Amino acid sequence: MVSDVRAYDQSTDLDGVMRVWRDVGWLDDDERRGALGAFMLAGHAEVAVVDDDVECMVHWTPGTIDHTGTPLGLCAITAVTTSITGRKQGFASAMTTNALRQGAEAGHAVAALGMFEQGFYDRFGFATASYDVIYRFDPTSLMVDVPYRRPVRVTPDMWRDVHAALGRRLRHHGAVTLASPGVVEGELGFAEQPFGLGYRDGSGVLTHFLTGSMKGEHGPLHVDFLSYETTDQLLELLRLLRELGDQVRTVRMVEPAHVQMQSLIRAPFRDRHRTRASEHEGGALALAWWQLRMLDVARCVAALDGAGDPLTFNLTLRDPLEQLPGDGWPGAGGRYTVVVDRPSSAERGHTAGAPELRAGVGAFSRLWFGVATATSLAATGDFDAPAELIAALDRALRLPVPHTGWMF
Repeated sequence: MVSDVRAYDQSTDLDGVMRVWRDVGWLDDDERRGALGAFMLAGHAEVAVVDDDVECMVHWTPGTIDHTGTPLGLCAITAVTTSITGRKQGFASAMTTNALRQGAEAGHAVAALGMFEQGFYDRFGFATASYDVIYRFDPTSLMVDVPYRRPVRVTPDMWRDVHAALGRRLRHHGAVTLASPGVVEGELGFAEQPFGLGYRDGSGVLTHFLTGSMKGEHGPLHVDFLSYETTDQLLELLRLLRELGDQVRTVRMVEPAHVQMQSLIRAPFRDRHRTRASEHEGGALALAWWQLRMLDVARCVAALDGAGDPLTFNLTLRDPLEQLPGDGWPGAGGRYTVVVDRPSSAERGHTAGAPELRAGVGAFSRLWFGVATATSLAATGDFDAPAELIAALDRALRLPVPHTGWMF
């Protein structure tokens, strides 16, 4: 067996990646070859080749992630895929580690990925991030009374406009934006029954829109992207969904960061009971589909806005990348003095007399991002500190719930 891990080459490797994606059920035909090719070129990719066949690929995309108003460089690992015959060879682990190294060397402060299952990526320092609330509802039940306007169609060939609009959307803590328009070209091209509507301003710029896929005549309509620059535009999009109710029976979408969907639904409990166990069942599901980890502790801590009580503590940070074989990036572990204030900082080395937190990089990333409190992490995570420091961390880190606004 002759194996090699190398940079992806579109001219020689696209067919092999197509075969791997069919192996795992991500694609079921060749009609979306163009979408996959656009996606592969949108970021940085490596492939593992065994006896001239692609057996594994790892793809990451640069972008930003918002922390309380500060955009931080993001290494988004956007695909890890191994063929059925290429598993248990160590390819995915080595290439994921290499992607983290590349992201750190490129100056990104955070890494994130969408997980196929919780636990696998813990070995790379990742930890479970925030829940998204996935809401299913009858659009006619929306209580939105803003004026209705005729929308324009948003089609897959408008991927440049869609990407630009996503880059201008109203931010919230945790908002993710991927840098390359090719990612959007791929995502829109993967949809089997694409659906898109939106609005342009007076100069023709796409300002707010929704895209997704429509199942059959009556749905469910799955909304994948929902983008707006103001809350008024969000309400206009929800009014647009309401008007689709003469045909669409159910809409499925991630709850936007800026509203609580249940407060806009007429008789939500009645609707949930009425539709239970049907294709159009209403209600909400909370799901944490993504994970994150720090790559640069100092830059991440500097983004804290110091909204709570000031605090100084010593941090001993463990990073499992230190234990992985090979010559990959050794991670962000070590001894730090952390100051949570205005400004906040993390510097190498401990300060005499300060209380100490000992934590894994995943657990500390969850604390820093507002995914979990210190009290919660002390009970369930790789997180140990005196009770007085745990209470002080709860007071110092009062963060909003993160929302990515972009599934990747």
